[in-house]
Amino acid sequence: MQPFSFASTAQIICESGSARRLAALCVERGARSVFIVTDPGITQLGLLAEVLPGFLLEGLTAQVFDQVVADPPAAIVQSAVAQARALKAELIIGFGGGSSMDVAKLVALLAHPDCSQELADIYGVGNARGRRLPLIQVPTTAGTGSEVTPVAIVTTGATTKLGVVSPLLLPDLALLDADLTLGLPPAVTAATGIDAMVHAIEAYTSALKKNPLSDLLAREALRLLAANLDEAVHNGGNREARQAMLLGACLAGQAFANAPVAAVHALAYPLGGHFHIPHGLSNALVLPHVLGFNASLAAPLYAELAPLVLGAKLRPGSAMQQTEQFILELADYSERSGLPTRLRDAGVPQQMLAQLAADAMLQQRLLINNPREMTEAHALAIYQSAY
Repeated sequence: MQPFSFASTAQIICESGSARRLAALCVERGARSVFIVTDPGITQLGLLAEVLPGFLLEGLTAQVFDQVVADPPAAIVQSAVAQARALKAELIIGFGGGSSMDVAKLVALLAHPDCSQELADIYGVGNARGRRLPLIQVPTTAGTGSEVTPVAIVTTGATTKLGVVSPLLLPDLALLDADLTLGLPPAVTAATGIDAMVHAIEAYTSALKKNPLSDLLAREALRLLAANLDEAVHNGGNREARQAMLLGACLAGQAFANAPVAAVHALAYPLGGHFHIPHGLSNALVLPHVLGFNASLAAPLYAELAPLVLGAKLRPGSAMQQTEQFILELADYSERSGLPTRLRDAGVPQQMLAQLAADAMLQQRLLINNPREMTEAHALAIYQSAY
């Protein structure tokens, strides 16, 4: 066994209806002024309606910042930080999808009264310094796992993104409440669920930091996600399936936070950057093709995961034969969930494939984790296969 280090969010509450206790959880942490980071959709859907009265009852000041957009640009982060500083916030809550939770992480760090750094200073791995404000994350999708990861992604240009990676970004509490996900549309449920599955698969095959603890989490995450994704997509009111999806996404987040993701994500990011394709869908579009590329080296590991996804449908065979079944089944999740399955169906023009391949090569932070080395020519061939 090679040496490894494992870190995660200090506390997880996994309970339907638990978001109604959010104000009391803030009081337990000694906070009197709370800054809630979310997006306009959450406000419009009224998901905070049952939560906010609790702050008044507890005598807390709660301010909602609901301007987060998908793939949040630096300007959004800086605006949220300025408002949290003006409030003299004592605790930050991320309430929403991965984008809201990522912004909340950065606000917790940069709005701390002792912070002397700006956003531009902390991009990269380990560049954040000092302390952050207490941070609670409340995911409203079962996908990113951001509630248990030390990473925040920011859009820095027209098509470029940068990450902030630091143990300081790990939250104090992740609150998993299925009631907040009951109204998610089927397409969003499917795309975010497949995103979480990708986290588990890539963590399990991560070239540099694969470890026994992440392996355990990745396997259980994939089992939960595979067993409940179809039900959550086609019967979205099933609270038990929704809670299982949230837990699966969280466990996958814990896994990839410690055994990082690889080429699926590296090839997905340019799709989001150029065409604003949602991150989960970007992953789903390239997933089967990247796994097929990796199979010559990773088939033994994919074969270990195949029973968790296929169950009784898995036919006996060699590691490569079981890997082929595994890849086909993962592709079929998109098909039966009604997601686009080809890049052309998602509005990607064929003449952009070479540019996408070049951009994917910029994601060396991710590509070094891939079980098979990938060149720009490989990336282009994968995009062509997915087209």
